[in-house]
Amino acid sequence: MTTIRNMKLLEELSLTPAISGNEEKMREIISRELESCTDEIETDEMGNLITTKKGEEGAPTVMLASHMDEIGLMVKYIDDNGFIKFIKIGGINDQMLINQAVIIHSANGKVPGVIGSKPPHVTKPEERNKVIKYTEMFIDIGANNKEEAEEMVSIGDMITFRSFFEEYPNNKVMGKALDNRIGCYVMMEVMKRVESRATIYGVGTVQEEVGLKGAKVSSYTLNPDYAFALDTTLCGDHPGITIEEAPCKMGEGPAVILADRSGDGIITPKVMKDMIINASKKNDIGIQLEVSDGGTTDGTAIHLNREGITTGVISVPTRYIHTPVSVASAEDIENTIELMLAILNNI
Repeated sequence: MTTIRNMKLLEELSLTPAISGNEEKMREIISRELESCTDEIETDEMGNLITTKKGEEGAPTVMLASHMDEIGLMVKYIDDNGFIKFIKIGGINDQMLINQAVIIHSANGKVPGVIGSKPPHVTKPEERNKVIKYTEMFIDIGANNKEEAEEMVSIGDMITFRSFFEEYPNNKVMGKALDNRIGCYVMMEVMKRVESRATIYGVGTVQEEVGLKGAKVSSYTLNPDYAFALDTTLCGDHPGITIEEAPCKMGEGPAVILADRSGDGIITPKVMKDMIINASKKNDIGIQLEVSDGGTTDGTAIHLNREGITTGVISVPTRYIHTPVSVASAEDIENTIELMLAILNNI
């Protein structure tokens, strides 16, 4: 049974708070982990972390992009009674928010809170079957009035979901922000283990969840010959969804994205598709091919930069992404690392 080499690191990544625009702590972890095995580490003006492992002169350059940010909330307004109104950062279903425990990360430290809404006891019959909108919710931090609340938190403070990390049976893991802390873990492990004649850029990108912003900037600067977005993707192997809607199963290998967002995202070029599939066959690593009409990744921003960058997307199938309780297979994570090493070591 394949297991994760550094489970403690994956746990640390999962529990680290870093919503879009607030990726500082993730940069610190990646820098710490890659300092001894890379030649250069720098942070650009956007906040992307760029690590470089130099190859042979004249050899190709390859960018590995893993977004560091997670979905979350941000303090928008404090009312007279000390309750907090908020905005959503990234794609979040409103029904997931009700009664979630949260942490507001203020200048004074961590402030615990809970998302409240109108109690069901006084809900009118016509309201009971409707999803409550996030604009009708609030966060209770225990303050008695606005003045007390303002001493505890400020407008613009980052809000993350209170969560925990667990090792599940059958070699699975559960935790917050596995989208995309799994991708960050994969990128770091590849950078540690890779032995390629190519120059490899391991990039922790910012603000993917709100517009693929960091990938646009960093890929323009690096202008690599090849790029890979390392991310997570939906599973269609649990109740409430079908394989037809999401054609990947947990435990059956990394997903190779051939097209996403109905082609409005990335359509993987044939040379990249062949490179990935040939590496998987040669090294006997099972993969799953995915064509989706749903979301997209950093790969969409990267492949449109400069004159066009040959880009692929390799994702780990993960259940319940964009919630505080995602589940993934350790075997899929390690096989994604092995697939990337097989590709890079043969460029």
